[in-house]
Amino acid sequence: MKKLALAAVMTAAASTAMAGSMGSAAKDDVVMEPVVVVEEAQASSSSAGLIIPLVLLAVIAAAVAD
Repeated sequence: MKKLALAAVMTAAASTAMAGSMGSAAKDDVVMEPVVVVEEAQASSSSAGLIIPLVLLAVIAAAVAD
């Protein structure tokens, strides 16, 4: 009985997998290319990467001075 149920499940899965096949009707469809969206990156200042290390260095220097 379990083998019969497994065969029924496999048959149902195989039939749904073939439901969207590329038949002759697909040749008549219009294929459109996707739209490409390009975003410009914001220009950042060159010192943006230096602010956090300088603040960290100032905090460490203040801690050592005390």
